[in-house]
Amino acid sequence: MTLEQPAGEMWKKIREELNENVETRDKDLEHIKEWLKKEPHLPDEFDDQRIMTFLRGCKFSLEKAKRKLDMYFTMRTAVPEFFTNRDVTLPELQEILKIVQMPPLPGLTPDGRRVVLMRGMDKDAQTPNVADAFKLALMMGDVRLKEETEGVAGDIYVLDASVATPTHFAKFTPTLVKKFLVCVQEAYPVKLKQVHIINVSPLVDKIVNFVKPFLKEKIRERIFIHGDVNELYKHFPQEMMPSEYGGKAGPMDDLHNAWVKKMEEYKAWFAEQEEVKANEALRPGKPTNYDELFGIDGSFRQLVID
Repeated sequence: MTLEQPAGEMWKKIREELNENVETRDKDLEHIKEWLKKEPHLPDEFDDQRIMTFLRGCKFSLEKAKRKLDMYFTMRTAVPEFFTNRDVTLPELQEILKIVQMPPLPGLTPDGRRVVLMRGMDKDAQTPNVADAFKLALMMGDVRLKEETEGVAGDIYVLDASVATPTHFAKFTPTLVKKFLVCVQEAYPVKLKQVHIINVSPLVDKIVNFVKPFLKEKIRERIFIHGDVNELYKHFPQEMMPSEYGGKAGPMDDLHNAWVKKMEEYKAWFAEQEEVKANEALRPGKPTNYDELFGIDGSFRQLVID
């Protein structure tokens, strides 16, 4: 599967939204590359494409891009459960891929945003290893860092909760959820525009309330819960969705399998990337305090669902 890239007028509008100046962006890129070489705890080399994606995600604020990149490499050291053994052919990851689908959809919204659809396949399925599920989501994020060569104007996530049960969330611990959300919010150049939850049940409110304390305020305000799935299509065209949802993107299984195949093709690359991380022993000043980074406030408790 090839990710559609913005072009024409959409490309121009995205450049404006991301503060991208085609006359100065190469200078910004070189600035970040020189900065990486001067930081003893960070890798000296990082490919131009991914640096550019970080710059776009930070609207070309050099200081913000530096903070994001530092956190990106830091998290790869801090959370090995997400960033080692990233081989999609491993049995434990294959088991998750049989019961969870989360492909980025092929098209773009009229304003240049990427839609990602996530759903479970079987309400009776055993709860997978949550860390491995988060690992797969971040693997897809890394592939997008490589392949979104022209940038997008942000992400829209659609979560289909139709088979969600209390049992599925029994293994979601506050610490694990916070680690994942620190990665997503602080270490990846994601511009999360909207989160839509469809096919909801009373369970969904409890899940959302459990997760909200870990989210930035602006993201909390972008969560939409839909009792009627047609409400979703007020935000982007239905035709972008898979055929199961009345769209024209093809069957969900085909989209999912295409992404699994893509990640298989990246197997060697993922193995190489395991060494691309921060070395806290070389960080100027104090090493990162992981307890502070992932500390859980006393008011956050284990998710309990009747």
